[in-house]
Amino acid sequence: MLSYGLANRVVLITGANNPQGIGAATAYAFANEGAKLVLVYKRICRPFDKDKTNENGADRYYAANAGNAEAVESKLKEMGADYLIVEGDISDEEAVKEIYSTALERYGKVDILVNNAAVDDENGFDTIEKINRQVIDDTFAVNVRGSILMMQELIKHRGDYGRIINISTDASQVFAGQITYGASKATLEALTRSVALEVAKYGITVNCVAPGPTQTGWIDADFEKTVVSMIPMGRLIQPEDIADTIVFLASERARMLTGQVIKVSGGHAL
Repeated sequence: MLSYGLANRVVLITGANNPQGIGAATAYAFANEGAKLVLVYKRICRPFDKDKTNENGADRYYAANAGNAEAVESKLKEMGADYLIVEGDISDEEAVKEIYSTALERYGKVDILVNNAAVDDENGFDTIEKINRQVIDDTFAVNVRGSILMMQELIKHRGDYGRIINISTDASQVFAGQITYGASKATLEALTRSVALEVAKYGITVNCVAPGPTQTGWIDADFEKTVVSMIPMGRLIQPEDIADTIVFLASERARMLTGQVIKVSGGHAL
């Protein structure tokens, strides 16, 4: 098995309570490398039909994101992983400090940050004709401010190794129908480049992974047919596809890669 030399590295991953999500897949990938995990999540409560959570679609996705990472923890236990799970709101500065304090108390360091947590508007208000202040503020609070605060704390507590991987979306530059979400992710890509230049002197790399349509439980069978037709490689992206790229970027093998936005999209939204 290919090893990336990440044994005993401490990885902090946000947005990790969906067992079908990118955060969970990334946690499992790092666990397979022998890394130690700090998983952060916040319950996002949206109405869902419990009778529809056994198949992919909005109800399964909403149910997963309203949960407490129990399913993710169960798998990590089976893997024999060394992990810590923290519930916290990364948009809150004091909560971010507490997250890092808890991680440092347990492991003494944080080597790698994966900024995966994000929110969007599910009510159809994220268009130029319907947008309101609440949608703008809520979206940027997590996707931008939260990501900045998480990066700032890693840099503040930096050790002899540092990797930051931000998660964007492949359609960030043109996202009609979700203009604030897209804008927040485009902002995160710009931050990736700027922060990469600022922290290169510390040997810290900062990169961004921009997934295409990824099956994290939200794409139902009917919508899958539509989405796949827009992906040149002819299949949905899987969370493991994103996780594999993140693990590479976190490794010593990617030591001279920084300030990059890498689309993992099967050719979608190029």
